[in-house]
Amino acid sequence: MLLITAKDLRQRVRDRSVFLMAIVVPFGLAAIFSLVFSGVDDQERPTFAVADLDRGQIAATFTGQVLGPLERDGVIGLRTAGSEQEAAAMVGRGDADAAYVIPAGFTRAVLGGQAAELRVIGNVDAQIGSFVARSVAEAFVADVRYVRVALAAKGGGTPEEALAVPAPAGVESFTAERRQLSLAEGFSAGMAVFFLFFTVQFGFSSILDERRDGTLSRLLAAPVPRSTIVFGKLLGGFVVGVVSMTVLVVASGLLLGAEWGNPIGVGALLVAGVLAATGVMAMVATVASTAEQAGNVQAVVAVLLGVLGGVFIPIQQMGGAFEWLSMATPHRWFIQGLADLNGSDAPVLAPVPTLALLAFAAVTTGAALLRAGRMLRP
Repeated sequence: MLLITAKDLRQRVRDRSVFLMAIVVPFGLAAIFSLVFSGVDDQERPTFAVADLDRGQIAATFTGQVLGPLERDGVIGLRTAGSEQEAAAMVGRGDADAAYVIPAGFTRAVLGGQAAELRVIGNVDAQIGSFVARSVAEAFVADVRYVRVALAAKGGGTPEEALAVPAPAGVESFTAERRQLSLAEGFSAGMAVFFLFFTVQFGFSSILDERRDGTLSRLLAAPVPRSTIVFGKLLGGFVVGVVSMTVLVVASGLLLGAEWGNPIGVGALLVAGVLAATGVMAMVATVASTAEQAGNVQAVVAVLLGVLGGVFIPIQQMGGAFEWLSMATPHRWFIQGLADLNGSDAPVLAPVPTLALLAFAAVTTGAALLRAGRMLRP
């Protein structure tokens, strides 16, 4: 088996096209996509103008204890305006995404239980920033309303005493269980797994090449079981696939800045993905009668699975029936596995995607082995 694998590998090395298909083209496309989509996922920090015409205690609380920490954490940027007209002009020129106007008498109205108004001026061309500004203002207004209710419940008192009253409800943050790659990383992973199917197809289908060239009869005449020939061919495709994926993952991490997560989990996912691709291409090859026919059918299947698996269109943007169909492809599980391993608090392994890929490998390789007999005819 090892002799058969070594012979196939030597042939593939002499055929320089394997390097082109396995490394150069997928890495080149991944590099192009990474450059095109670099920074697309990064949200630009919104800038807000603040016109504090009140200068009172409640206004200072809003600017100092609400907006101040957001600015220090790098969430927003702040600019000072001397009047409402100046704040509106800054928004109109695009110097600010939105503006807060705290009118004179705001603090007195709040403390006196009267109607108070906090104005938000949004930029029509900065809808996300305007939405953030309005959300921050609404959260502050909700806190002010809570202070008033607490004061009324206590029968009077100071705002400090009202804040000491326990809140009726709280908010707790959790890390999302489902992660996703950036667009650049997603396309890098997609190109790698897409061309993997073209890379491993030369393994099992080379049986048809042996039959065309007349060397299959010599293999069948050798004192070895036929299963040895089959597994030798499968092993050749698997080795080329592992080498190709390893080079692409390492190169994209070093040269393109991709972050793939724990090496152990990535390695397990990579091996499972190569096994799945090898099994799928082997099963497809069993329906062909010639090497040319096998190559054509395998190419169609590889492209179809790539499209459904989210290689060209991010899975999170597919939705509907396409998202469900993508689960029937190894590409979807490989990309999802890398996404699960991405992030600072990511697990060591991505068990569900890895097991799904191994299931693909077991089913398709088993089907290929059951049908391999028809290919082993001289």
